[in-house]
Amino acid sequence: MSDHLDQIRKPRADAVRNRERVLEAAKAVFSAGGPEASLEAVAKRAGVGIGTLYRHFPTREDLFEAVYRREVEQLGELAEQLRSAKDPVDALRRWLRSNVEFVATKKGMSAALALTIQSTSELAAFSMDRLTKAIGSLLDRAVVAGQMRGDVSPEDLLRALVGMCYMHDQPGWQSSVLRMLDVFVDGLRVQPGTKTATKSRGAKAAAKKRR
Repeated sequence: MSDHLDQIRKPRADAVRNRERVLEAAKAVFSAGGPEASLEAVAKRAGVGIGTLYRHFPTREDLFEAVYRREVEQLGELAEQLRSAKDPVDALRRWLRSNVEFVATKKGMSAALALTIQSTSELAAFSMDRLTKAIGSLLDRAVVAGQMRGDVSPEDLLRALVGMCYMHDQPGWQSSVLRMLDVFVDGLRVQPGTKTATKSRGAKAAAKKRR
């Protein structure tokens, strides 16, 4: 009896795989954008029928929100992995570069996603909290190591990144943003023999570490 109930409660393995394939395909299709960014294109890329897609995601908005949440969660997990990287500035740079891909996906479904976020403030709050904590943990490491300015907040970095991404709209915009991102991060580095104007964030991070 319990085995039967477990089978009812747990999604079948192939259903879980299909869902992941749809989400991965949706990310690729929406990142490319344009008129080809349709649900039919997502199903085709995932290798599933359109009926299978709709069984997992009954509406377009459901799929957009699932892709969005998955991307945010993956960025949070990436930050956790990068916290053990040897070079804290390089770790921060790698996380920011991964965000460019995330913004590309968002831009590919911007109109519908805007409606989805407006209809549920919880989604906006979830993403802001997750991303701010993720980038904050990496920024703290770089500041405590004396390699990054201490007067920059996680929100400053996120705003700068989003600004760079949305200023570029032409094909190949990601390459331009990645170049500018490198310049931006290098500009925040503490140069050898110089002192930062303020180390308030670094001091807070060090205090947290000592607790």
